[in-house]
Amino acid sequence: MSAEQEALPSAAPLIERLVEYSETLHAHPETAWQEFRAAQWTADLLGEYGFDVTPNYLGFPTAVHATYGSGSRRVGFVVEYDALPGLGHACGHNLIAAMSVGAAAALRPWARELDLRIDVIGTPAEEGGGGKIELLDAGAFTDLDLALMAHPGPVDAPWAEPYAVAHDHVRFTGHSAHAAAYPQEGRNANDAFVISQVAIGLLRQQLPPNTRVHGIQTVGGEAPNAIPGTTEGRWYTRAETLADLEPLRRRVRQCFEAGALATDTALEFTPESQPYSEFRTNERALDIYTRHALRMGRRFDAPVEHQTMNRASTDMGNVSQHIPAIHPYIGLGSFPVSNHQPEFAAHCVGDVANRVLADGATLLARTAHEYFGGAGAPADAVSEAERE
Repeated sequence: MSAEQEALPSAAPLIERLVEYSETLHAHPETAWQEFRAAQWTADLLGEYGFDVTPNYLGFPTAVHATYGSGSRRVGFVVEYDALPGLGHACGHNLIAAMSVGAAAALRPWARELDLRIDVIGTPAEEGGGGKIELLDAGAFTDLDLALMAHPGPVDAPWAEPYAVAHDHVRFTGHSAHAAAYPQEGRNANDAFVISQVAIGLLRQQLPPNTRVHGIQTVGGEAPNAIPGTTEGRWYTRAETLADLEPLRRRVRQCFEAGALATDTALEFTPESQPYSEFRTNERALDIYTRHALRMGRRFDAPVEHQTMNRASTDMGNVSQHIPAIHPYIGLGSFPVSNHQPEFAAHCVGDVANRVLADGATLLARTAHEYFGGAGAPADAVSEAERE
C-alpha cells in the first residue's frame, strides 16, 4: 500500500469485529419491522466505536441513530438489516449494515479535521414497508449534507437506477359454499384472482418499456371441495419514475377490479407502503467512490446484463430526492447467482464476502473523506484506529 493510501481511512483495523457483526446478522435474519435484535446489535457495536447512540429512533422500535463529532457538516452512513421472508439474507443486508457501520468508524478519526458530525442511521423495512420513507416523514436524514451506502450484488455497478415501485395488498371477499352440493351459493374469490392475473397477462402486451408488474397469491383457499370465500396476494408495480408509476398502477388495479366484477366478489386494493422513488445520484460523490474503487482493484467492466441489480427498487431513492446520496453496488463475483435467490444468501458470508465488506466500508469512508475536503491523515489516525 502506498503512503498516500495509508493516509486515508481504512476499515482494515476493524475487520474482525465487523465480520463478527455481519455473520451474526446473517445467522439471525429478521424481516421488515421485526429487526429487534439487529437494531440492538447495531446500537451495541456503534457504542463500542464511541458513537452516541439513540435506539427507538423517532419512535421506530427497530430504527437506530448514532452520532460522532460536533462539526457543522454532516455525513450519514445508512444501515439496512432486514431480511427476506423465507430467504434470509439473500439480498446481503448483513453486509450493508457492516459496511456502513465500518465506514463510519473508519472515518471517525477525521471528524474534527473535516468539521464533521458523522451520523449512522439504522433503517428498518427496506424489503417492503418503506422504512426510510417513514423516517423521512418523521424528520430523519434532512439535516445531512451527504448520505452513503453500498449494496452487494453479483458484480460491481456504480450507478443506482432503480425502478419506482408501488407495493399493494390485494384481498377478494366472496362467499364460501360446498363445491359439489351447493356451488350456486358460492362466490369464488379464487376465480377472482385467476381472472385478474389473466387480465394482467394480457395487459403486458401494451405495457410501456421498462415497466414491471408481478406478485404472488398468499391465500388461495382451504380445501378443494370448499369454494374459497377469501383470497389474498401482494402485488408490485414498477416504472421508471413516480410520475410514470401511478397511471400504470391504476391500470393494474383495474385488472383486479375486473376479477371482482366477473365473480361478484369484493376487492380491497391497499398500499403496503408509500411508493419507492427513482434515484437521484450525486455525481461528484459517485465519481470519488469509483476512482477509489478502481485504485483498490475493483472493476466495473462486467457485461451490462450482469449489472442489472442496479435496477432493483429501494426506499433509498426517496432519501436521494431530498439530500445528495449514492448507492453503488459492490460485487461478490457470484453471477449467475444473484440477489433474492437462496444461493445468494450463502455468498453473503465467507472469505469473498469479508473482502467485499472491507472494501465497501473503506470505499464509503474514503468517499466521504474526499468529498468533505480531506487531503491526508491526522497524526493520530492510525494509532486511534488500531486501538479499536
